[in-house]
Amino acid sequence: MVPSLAPDRLGFPRQYRLTKTDEYSSVFGFRKALKSQHFLLHYRIRSSSDVGDGARLGLVVAKRLLRRAIDRNLIRRLARESFRVLRPRLMPRDLVLRLVNRPDSLDRKALAKEIRNLMQKTMSNSW
Repeated sequence: MVPSLAPDRLGFPRQYRLTKTDEYSSVFGFRKALKSQHFLLHYRIRSSSDVGDGARLGLVVAKRLLRRAIDRNLIRRLARESFRVLRPRLMPRDLVLRLVNRPDSLDRKALAKEIRNLMQKTMSNSW
């Protein structure tokens, strides 16, 4: 028998996702981003009038950069896991992680570390 796990601890609930085109547009329109070797992390500070609290995440992994769906899904899984672990410490911001450069190799540990470092920069900056 498998023990029941709390869905809010292991999942990526809808309240922590950017789901609508307008939400993505507002983050891109804010024109603030952090850059790493393969990713751009766009962000927008959430106002107190926004519904809900905490950080929300949106992902953009273009097919032109990674042709195979399995590779795009790997990037998404790594990003969601990093976000899930760091979310309680993140400021209330809307984040969009976008793949901008094709990785030479899909080294899971290196990509996960790069994503985690970008998200941690949002915790240390007071912008």
